[in-house]
Amino acid sequence: MDRTTRARRDFDELENRRKKAMQLFRQGKRQADVARQLGVSRQSVSRWFEAWKHRGAHAWRRAGSPGRNCRLTAAQQKGVERALLRGAQANGFHSNLWTLSRVARVIERQTGVRYHPGHVWRVLQKMRWSLQRPAKRAQKRNPEAVEVWKRETWPELKKKLAEPGLGWSSKTRTEPA
Repeated sequence: MDRTTRARRDFDELENRRKKAMQLFRQGKRQADVARQLGVSRQSVSRWFEAWKHRGAHAWRRAGSPGRNCRLTAAQQKGVERALLRGAQANGFHSNLWTLSRVARVIERQTGVRYHPGHVWRVLQKMRWSLQRPAKRAQKRNPEAVEVWKRETWPELKKKLAEPGLGWSSKTRTEPA
């Protein structure tokens, strides 16, 4: 199943199931019976039983949020957000477009914490920022230059691609949309 469509785990329900298992262990039920009754694997029940034996009555409690904790404090996140709200140009970039690498540089400048640009989106999501795509057409688009390119440059490129040994063969070549 795709990660985006898979149901999120209900951590409270998982905790309740472990709690029921601990109650059944106290009643003297066998691990196989507990697994059958709760509809879980015997391996899980075995793990729960070992935890119950070693940690006692509170072994059913969850460990906490899965995954690594954020390296930025709440105050640092607010400082980063203030810097982002000022805009990219106010932070020394030539255009006002935010990219993940630019945000990573601002985070490092503001806090000293270095993030890989590929992970910056998690920080932004935590701050409730969302992806905003720029308009498809360039703001400084020159319609006359586009027409000249379509009329003169593109046909010349197509001719070169059709020559033997260059680009696609005429049998497999498809024209761009």
